[in-house]
Amino acid sequence: MDSSPYGIASIWEQGDFLIKSVAIILLIMSIASWWVIVVRAWGLWRLRRPAQGLNDFWHAQTFAEGLRTLGEDRSTPFRHLAEEGQAALDHHSNHKDDLHGHLPLAEWLTACLRGSIDESAERLQRGLAILASVGSTAPFVGLFGTVWGIYHALVGIGVSGQASIDKVAGPVGEALIMTAFGLAVAIPAVLGYNALSRANKGVLNKLNRFAHQLHAYFITGSPMQNKGIITKITPRKEKEV
Repeated sequence: MDSSPYGIASIWEQGDFLIKSVAIILLIMSIASWWVIVVRAWGLWRLRRPAQGLNDFWHAQTFAEGLRTLGEDRSTPFRHLAEEGQAALDHHSNHKDDLHGHLPLAEWLTACLRGSIDESAERLQRGLAILASVGSTAPFVGLFGTVWGIYHALVGIGVSGQASIDKVAGPVGEALIMTAFGLAVAIPAVLGYNALSRANKGVLNKLNRFAHQLHAYFITGSPMQNKGIITKITPRKEKEV
């Protein structure tokens, strides 16, 4: 295709500064979206083992032993949530004279656990705005390149005075390739955004259930399975593109 007079190499050689700029922008958008997809997917894949350790957490004999079932990485959402809950309990017990010491323990724990989930949600959703932006703008960027390319192609045909099909098909077809480039950039970004959003939603649902159990454990000393002590703890959901 590169050796064809109507191929990609021909577009680059014959294109002006604007056409080349559009092509470079689409390339940058594609690299950025694929980088986000790979990094976020790898991060979610790493959470599989800690998520599977949630059941083992409640079969541990001590809290420290339960933390080890959630993995050694303290930055994982599940371990971070458990450690934040324990830290909130200790802080409330040791600072009775502070303003928050006058709050009921249940409300203090709820606020701390909710804050931990919100922080985890922010980390999980990093980069999704890039995918949403690329998915919504890349087709129009490619279309702009197409319109500009067709304009110059028609001007060239008018100047030459030759409007035969072999003179029209080449330049116009080359310009239309920019639209295909825009779609090739946008489609993976949209699919990646939706897939990552669904995966993040699953992680946040597990975090919410784990937070209910931790709340009951810190208050009563035993986990709660089916009763919602903490309400509205799940952060705001992201809409799919």
